[in-house]
Amino acid sequence: MAKRRLLFSENGKQQDEINISPLIDIVFILLIFFIVTTVFVEETGVEVKRPQAASALDLEKNSILIAITKEGRVVYGGEEIGIRGVRGVVQRLLKKEDMPVIVQADAAASVELYTKVHDEAALAGATSISLATREVSK
Repeated sequence: MAKRRLLFSENGKQQDEINISPLIDIVFILLIFFIVTTVFVEETGVEVKRPQAASALDLEKNSILIAITKEGRVVYGGEEIGIRGVRGVVQRLLKKEDMPVIVQADAAASVELYTKVHDEAALAGATSISLATREVSK
């Protein structure tokens, strides 16, 4: 009879009470899991008009993106690093993980500047250096 009194209130109706603390714990665990396993793509911080190419492929998610603007600025992560900063940035990032270097050069940027950036990345130890292009519109 004592159990029966706990289940029913004084007026004879059953009180419904839902314990949501396990649900909150599960949501927090899932949130932490998705944050930890998410791959963040670093953007260059500037918009460049990439040249067209018929062999264009999607960028790899885990890569070092360096941009060359039409004014001749070399940018990584929204900050201008110049040609001399390319080697340091690439060396620092390659110590963490072996990643390809992708240069997003504006179509109006000089080939000489792209070559210098490519050389600096190669001297820093990058084994895969690519030029980002956009797909030819059909």
